[in-house]
Amino acid sequence: MIDMLIEKTVRGFVEETASSAPVPGGGSVAALSGSIAAALSEMVANLTVGKKGYEEVQDEMKTIIEKAKALREKLLEDIDRDCKAFDKVMDAFKMPKETDEEKEARKNAIQSALKEAALVPLEAAKDAFRIFELADVVVVKGNKNAVTDGAVSCMMARTAVLSALLNVKINLASIKDEEFVEKLSKEVAELESKVNEVEMEILKKVVL
Repeated sequence: MIDMLIEKTVRGFVEETASSAPVPGGGSVAALSGSIAAALSEMVANLTVGKKGYEEVQDEMKTIIEKAKALREKLLEDIDRDCKAFDKVMDAFKMPKETDEEKEARKNAIQSALKEAALVPLEAAKDAFRIFELADVVVVKGNKNAVTDGAVSCMMARTAVLSALLNVKINLASIKDEEFVEKLSKEVAELESKVNEVEMEILKKVVL
């Protein structure tokens, strides 16, 4: 894996994604989508602060900026975290398996790595879901000239959530710990059941 994917240019990241290399893949792209979603809500808030006619929402917009920045940075880090988690899975599969001891160690390492590979995108999905709250505020109260940017923030957040959850589910399919799988499956189902409805409720508030 190329270290620090987030330091690449946009073109470099896209070309790396398009290559035959297994990473960055869907998990990293999900995290990138979430980071961009947060950035757009942050932008609308920045375009609202200090503008005439929006005096009553200045403090609220400043809070949005702080929250969006934190999510943007966290989700950027998840781009590389997802790749590293995948690399751990691949490294575990490459472990020797000649003796019974080696087979057992390899099996345990694979299961441990798969759990991490499921937890990283689940965390990203949860963070991306938090962007809806920010997008809702900037769509309703933010600079009207940037309302469509708030709408795209909402749509990118939905993509980030659902994309990240797909990566959780594909890893859960290979995990033998039934309690772990059941717990994460419930969290996945809960997010999936909410995301489309939340997105549509926010988009209905977009006035053009």
